[in-house]
Amino acid sequence: MSALPPVSPHLDWQSEALWRQLLPLLPGLSVEVRASVGSTNATLLERARGEPGDGLRHGRREADHQPCLLVAERQTAGRGRQGKGWQSAPGASLTFSLALPLAPAHGWSGLSLAVGCALADALDPPAEAPPQLLLKWPNDLWLRDDAAEGGGRKLGGVLIETAPVQGGRVVVIGIGLNVHPAAATDGEQLASGLGCVDELDPVATPPAVLACVALPLVQALRAFEAHGFAPVASRFARRDLLAGRPLRTLGAVVLEGTGAGVDAQGLLQLRSADGQLHAVSSGEVSVRPC
Repeated sequence: MSALPPVSPHLDWQSEALWRQLLPLLPGLSVEVRASVGSTNATLLERARGEPGDGLRHGRREADHQPCLLVAERQTAGRGRQGKGWQSAPGASLTFSLALPLAPAHGWSGLSLAVGCALADALDPPAEAPPQLLLKWPNDLWLRDDAAEGGGRKLGGVLIETAPVQGGRVVVIGIGLNVHPAAATDGEQLASGLGCVDELDPVATPPAVLACVALPLVQALRAFEAHGFAPVASRFARRDLLAGRPLRTLGAVVLEGTGAGVDAQGLLQLRSADGQLHAVSSGEVSVRPC
């Protein structure tokens, strides 16, 4: 076990209890909490590749492929998709990455959606009422706000990266969640509006949120490894922010149409004005004003 932080954090993360809870599903797991780190994803990727850098400090062995949960109270160089920054503030944000070897039996497509479903179901348990946490394909969590443009405000995001190791791959899943309003947020969050976990749970703290989502996340990863995205599709559909909304894809190929859910592999379905259905596998999507 490696649950003692190399730099003393300011919050009580109950890292040993977390380690004991997750160890049966992640043999060889270490849990690390740092007061500050550049990027939790970059640190764990460096470690998996055996590269020099922050990932090889503090006594970890080179090319370490064992599961690791790395929490940072503050990230100084946090990253989102496509190189976007993700700022975090101590006590106001939860930023962590989980690295583990993964060999999905049905391919990697839809992994970010399965992760999003696990996080959303943990923070906003399914009920008869409409969900308050929605999922914006392919990797964002939004707090429902019918008065906001786009139908909600961004609460968090998922960044998934992989590295080849010994004939397989290590996946690093980075998660950033707004727990309380912070003094500074990135441009994308300002554009969409800021959603925070404390709007769902007024007494939420970053350690409590981690304790809430960690086990469901690991369980979802093991289920995805065995069964792929298809069993999760109906859960995603219930929280699909883009379904039925006018959309525009952003990238080399621009498409406009209406969101029509996702397929069994997690590809976004967009129906154009002529009725044709287009499958979108990557890129950014914006909600067009009606």
